[in-house]
Amino acid sequence: MKKILALVAVAVLVAFAAPAFAANPFMDVPMNHWAYDAVGQLASRGVVSGYPDGSYKGNQPMTRYEMASLVARALAVVDMNKASKQDVEMLKKLVVEFNDELDALGVKVDKLDSRVAVLEENLGGWKFWGEFRFDAKFADEENGLYTNNGDTDFNLNRYRIWMRKKVDDKVTFTARLGQGNGNGTLRNDVRWDYYWIDVALPWDFAMKAGLWTMDWQDEDGLYTDNDALFTDRAHKGFYFARPFSMGEFAAYASREDADVDEVFEYGARVKFNFNEKFWVSGNYIQRDLDVAGGDLEDDANVWWAALGVNFSDNWAVRGAYYKEDLGLNVTTGEDKPAAWQAILDVKQEALGFTSVWVEYLDFDENFTALTDGPWDLYGTVTGTDLGNQYDNVLFVKLNQKWSDKWSTFQRYLSGSARGTGALIDDTTNWTVGVKYYYTPALSFELLYDKIENSQAVKGVDDNVVRFRTHVVF
Repeated sequence: MKKILALVAVAVLVAFAAPAFAANPFMDVPMNHWAYDAVGQLASRGVVSGYPDGSYKGNQPMTRYEMASLVARALAVVDMNKASKQDVEMLKKLVVEFNDELDALGVKVDKLDSRVAVLEENLGGWKFWGEFRFDAKFADEENGLYTNNGDTDFNLNRYRIWMRKKVDDKVTFTARLGQGNGNGTLRNDVRWDYYWIDVALPWDFAMKAGLWTMDWQDEDGLYTDNDALFTDRAHKGFYFARPFSMGEFAAYASREDADVDEVFEYGARVKFNFNEKFWVSGNYIQRDLDVAGGDLEDDANVWWAALGVNFSDNWAVRGAYYKEDLGLNVTTGEDKPAAWQAILDVKQEALGFTSVWVEYLDFDENFTALTDGPWDLYGTVTGTDLGNQYDNVLFVKLNQKWSDKWSTFQRYLSGSARGTGALIDDTTNWTVGVKYYYTPALSFELLYDKIENSQAVKGVDDNVVRFRTHVVF
């Protein structure tokens, strides 16, 4: 009996978020009774109910079925923003204690368990997760394509702590604290990489405000290696999105406060999913320069159209056409360069032993990426000045998952150099590697990577052996 009374007390505590002094609807509960406010709170949230004559009959003994019903109702209205760790632990005990009765009442205990799991994950409204990545590199060349200080580099290139706070049912705050020494030095540059709020607006609009990131090319599956051509960048501004029956519309406005270039950027995108097998998207980015004198000398923009066909869950082809307007940022050659892209994406489930990614891009002269080098995953391969260095690039990536513990991978790139000359030659890059999961969160990776004629410059070669320790939590 004492156990049941204790669990009832917990149910009262986790009726969360009801007004502190809710009106008591039952005529037989005296206002001076010690349980008056608790009964009123539970009744206002629908956790307890009285008899048809309007009475509560508080002195009448409770059956286990009635207690199970109370538990189910309490879990249905629990407020994850105000539940303490102790409350969640007691809720778990309630579910275990009254498992049979809840099942007899037709309440799915597994759904209650998942509800409690959500409470634990967002305890107090906060959620934390992160990533740690440490590389040991042993290159062939000193200060070459892989290292900055000698031919050996111990590199903490990713240390990220994400945090998210559910403020209320319409507002969520997200931030990422990052640290790294990507340039090979021993600096300890802890910084806030991102911080923004997500707001649910009327008419199904959603808004981001603050310092955030977006990656439209990733959403369309247009790259798999180091980076996108134009998206996957940090923005300080506003982002709006609205889904509709066949897809989504999105638009943003942001300002890039740099040491030299002051850029106002805005863009828009619409994507149509005609069915599960076919989609198209249209994308546009405009960059208006406020202060000249740096890398940009004029306004610039890019638009692209993309499409995808999913023959099955494991076979897909995608393509894209890109068109830039570089204005006065180029003085010779094509000032409105274009590029086109074709991708074959085959999952391992289709072939049984390996996945296959085949990607081909063809560039006009002066075509330039806005992000990091799209294939500079391990070292400097192509950079971003793609159209001045290459006519086209072929990239192939294979992955083999042998078990939950072991996997292997290979990648190959061939860049066809633009023009001829004693110092110009085609770029090649190939990689072989193996990955081992010591635990589901911790993995070790060993690879060999070789680059020949980096950025189409003859004789700029290097190779590296890299050992990575990677934790995701």
